[in-house]
Amino acid sequence: MDPPRSAFGAPPQGGAAGGPAEPDPRRPLDAAEADDIVVEYFDGRSARGMPARLRFDGAQLVLHAGEDERRYAPHTLRWPERTRHGVRVAELPDGGSLHGTDAAAWDAFARRCGRGDSLVVRAQQSWHWVLASALATLALLAALYVWGVPAAAQAALQVVPPSLDRQIGAGVLAQLDEEILQPTQLPAQRQLRIRAALAQAVAAQPPGSVPEHRLEFRRSKIGPNALALPDGTIVLTDALAELAGDDLDLLTGVLAHELGHLRRRHGMRLLLQAGAVGLLASLVVGDFNSLLAAAPVLLGQAGYSRDAEREADAEAVQVLRAAGISPLALVRFFEKMAQRERSSEAALLGIAIASHPADAERIAFFRAAAQR
Repeated sequence: MDPPRSAFGAPPQGGAAGGPAEPDPRRPLDAAEADDIVVEYFDGRSARGMPARLRFDGAQLVLHAGEDERRYAPHTLRWPERTRHGVRVAELPDGGSLHGTDAAAWDAFARRCGRGDSLVVRAQQSWHWVLASALATLALLAALYVWGVPAAAQAALQVVPPSLDRQIGAGVLAQLDEEILQPTQLPAQRQLRIRAALAQAVAAQPPGSVPEHRLEFRRSKIGPNALALPDGTIVLTDALAELAGDDLDLLTGVLAHELGHLRRRHGMRLLLQAGAVGLLASLVVGDFNSLLAAAPVLLGQAGYSRDAEREADAEAVQVLRAAGISPLALVRFFEKMAQRERSSEAALLGIAIASHPADAERIAFFRAAAQR
């Protein structure tokens, strides 16, 4: 019968054979072995580990496991980044690995071998660095949301063909008709008068400067509202027509504002921005189903950015002036909306929703435009 063999294949010496007892790697270290550490050795072939000792002689790492001794240059080992707690690991160049359960002893030994922690590891062990990193990440995300996403959407807008605007707009209007809008109850004669007022204002614009558009009337629970869809559809609610009464200049001003959104392609830009934010969120949560489903809601609310609203306001002023209409028409719109809010405490949507510039700022803008 063959004698038992060690993990490295050499027959053990001593013990049952009568020789000196094999040193136990698990026994406490004596003073002469103060630089050794006790580790668990895995040879890379068996899932069973064996106790071993590891020593640094100033140039090489010396591993004692059973009767076998192996030497390694420190730079040939792979030392995975350590964590604050848990087993320490080093991977040997021959496929084996060393595991150390005494984290403090392992870390001290690694330092004696010239193995220092990287800046990343030191930062991970410091709550000051962790807090600073978290705050920096939040600041970066905020900057991306405020400046990065709009800039990226504006750049992407330059390569998105207008045909895509038309396809999206047509689908969105159909979905809005199912979920938010109802058929208009505005008399046909009143519709004709509003269409004629808008057409007269558009006729005063330079040829080819006004995007393709189509005016639609709808009844809606969202109150006095107007919105522009990417395909050129402008929706005017019955409630807004009723609020304006016989003031066709007021309605022309509101519709000119929506034309400004179309001219600057704000609807598509909004979808690109929302898509970028939604994509980032979806990458985190793993759900992409809500990206397209959110389009009707976004465009139905017309929650453009403050800068987009200011651009549309400037476009409206230009259209009104060319048509011989005072920008004070839009001042009257805000005054009527404010009066309605005071009387019914209704939440304003569309052209006056919370994402828009303050009403006082916009009224001041239109008053100043009327004086120029």
